[in-house]
Amino acid sequence: MNLSEFDYELPSDRIAVAPARPRDAARLLHVGAGLADYVVRDLALLLRPGDLLVVNDTKVIPAQLSAMRGGARIGITLDRRLDDGSWRVLLRNARRVKAGDVLVIDPDFSACVLEILEGGAALLRFEAEDFYAALARSGALALPPYIARPEGITERDKADYQTMFAAHEGAVAAPTAGLHFTPELLAAVQGRGVEVVRVTLHVGAGTFLPVRVEDVSRHAMHAERGFVTAAAAAKINTTRAAGGRIVAVGTTALRLIESAADAAGEVHAFDSETSIFILPGYRFKVADVLFTNFHLPKSTLLMLVSAFAGIERIRAAYAHAIAAGYRFYSYGDACLLERV
Repeated sequence: MNLSEFDYELPSDRIAVAPARPRDAARLLHVGAGLADYVVRDLALLLRPGDLLVVNDTKVIPAQLSAMRGGARIGITLDRRLDDGSWRVLLRNARRVKAGDVLVIDPDFSACVLEILEGGAALLRFEAEDFYAALARSGALALPPYIARPEGITERDKADYQTMFAAHEGAVAAPTAGLHFTPELLAAVQGRGVEVVRVTLHVGAGTFLPVRVEDVSRHAMHAERGFVTAAAAAKINTTRAAGGRIVAVGTTALRLIESAADAAGEVHAFDSETSIFILPGYRFKVADVLFTNFHLPKSTLLMLVSAFAGIERIRAAYAHAIAAGYRFYSYGDACLLERV
């Protein structure tokens, strides 16, 4: 399967640089037997009593840091926290950085380089009285590269790039499908007889990295840390047993519950990393419906939705969305995909 099969042309003015206001005023394309245009606040009408919405409650952290190594300025982008408390990070301007170096972020916040890895990555151990307080003080939001902020990240961005479900700190990037939800939309969904369960997948810096191989089966997927509680797993399993549909809010929630499922489709408690790479031909075990944004050309997420809804249906849906003026990517509009 070639990378070129997942390419498309998008006019630059279709890239959303700010979300719809209110959030649930974004447009929504329903992709089932045909294509139908809605707005996100119509979502409850497209769900059924007994369905279960699975949302990702990760919280975005200010993952961009600037540090000094002697007189050299080093850029740090956090990727994921490891079990021993160290962090895997991506470094910039770091050709001379080596294990044992100390990178000074501010007078009360520094990092010791534990190991230099391939591809500009490294393992760091941070020193701070309160790590997340230090991040809030010295870190910056890592917005996607296609959202330009030449004057710097705004206070509005800090609010816009966080979902209403955000609870557990650790994501570098937002689980963007969740950005569409408002308390009013959630109330409408629950009023429809649809329950909600939370899982946690901390989206890593690898989500911004392009696929660099033409044969996509050779792409090495980045790892991300995920958590599914026993209670959440049980709720998913009982919903499926009762004939309800599992509606994943975002590709992150979908990848996590597929990672937590056994071959028979039963979901188990999960506390581990996942690097699941979903391509056309994958047999979905858990998710029946996917609520998601419109994804970048040649991206692993476009491959995932093509696997879920079918390559030709996704091509038709994206062509329709472009022709109809939908807004794309993280701050853009959404689609509701029925599984093939």
